[in-house]
Amino acid sequence: MKAIYAIALIMFLASCGSDQPKDKKTELEQLKKQRTELNAKIDKLQAELGKEQSTVEAKDVTATTVNETVFRNFLEVQGKVDAEDNVEITPEVPGSVTAIFVKVGQQVSKGQVIARLDDKVLSQSVAQLQTQLELAETVFARQKNLWDQKIGTEVQYLTAKSQKEGLQRQLSGLQSQAAMSKIKSPVSGTVDAMDLKVGQSVAPGQPTGIRIVNASKLKVIALVAETYAGRVNQGDDVEVSLPDAQDSLQAKISFAAKVIDPVSRGFNVEVKLPSNKRFRPNMVAVLKIVDYKNDKALIVPVNSIQRSETSEYVFVASNGKAKRTNIKTGKVSDGKAEVLSGLKAGDQVITAGFQDLNDGDAVKL
Repeated sequence: MKAIYAIALIMFLASCGSDQPKDKKTELEQLKKQRTELNAKIDKLQAELGKEQSTVEAKDVTATTVNETVFRNFLEVQGKVDAEDNVEITPEVPGSVTAIFVKVGQQVSKGQVIARLDDKVLSQSVAQLQTQLELAETVFARQKNLWDQKIGTEVQYLTAKSQKEGLQRQLSGLQSQAAMSKIKSPVSGTVDAMDLKVGQSVAPGQPTGIRIVNASKLKVIALVAETYAGRVNQGDDVEVSLPDAQDSLQAKISFAAKVIDPVSRGFNVEVKLPSNKRFRPNMVAVLKIVDYKNDKALIVPVNSIQRSETSEYVFVASNGKAKRTNIKTGKVSDGKAEVLSGLKAGDQVITAGFQDLNDGDAVKL
């Protein structure tokens, strides 16, 4: 290119005729000097133009350096808060309520009497049997004394003994029934509901309207689809969110059922909760269960991945150029994709400004 410019210049100067020096040697020296000056100007202009061209072509991008990190994939399910001890009390024997000893909100202990049924008939029967038993014990004592002295018959002795023991068994049975007329709390906790009224008739198996809840021992119960039966197990990490309580916490699955429910086609999991006044039974809870974990994963934003007909790829910034790099992805979670192959630690993946890039384009971070 420089030679062409120089020759053109020489031809132009030669055509000027009488204005140029007639001495050919002097003329040649002048032309060489002018050529040198022109070449210098040409080099300077080309350098400036090249710099401007390079600046125009370099595209502004943002890149993220890929490093090994912990990647977790989450399964999200909805459940509810329940109490470990959440009991609706029913009586053991039928009867009419004669007294109620607790009220809503009251703390009760396991075994505490909370109501009593009419036990007048049973009490009378117990009293009669006690009288009969006292007589039978007296008769037996005398018969035994005579038998020890070889007085009386063996039949008389055995009859007295049998009668005494029979009455003892009857009395024990009646006393047990009388004890059942006292409705007791099977657990320690708080009286959460009390719809029972004095004079109301109750029977075994029928609810009394009394509910005892131990809110200090709460858990989340959730149903997980059978698809995840092999991936969700007792001891797995889980993030628990309680929107109404505006709280979240890290925990572990305390129980995972081994049997699939034939109706729901799922299995129950439970997560124990710490004591917290804001947590209440029947609150909605969201469980994010870790069903996959890679401690040394390379991850990239999902939206930085592009797809062709045959592969997935990203652009990697290297030496001021954008390099199209095919990758193979694994799990995706929270907008991040696990990269199984194609990248290495330290690669700078372009995460913004990649939409119009082509392989080899100049880029500026």
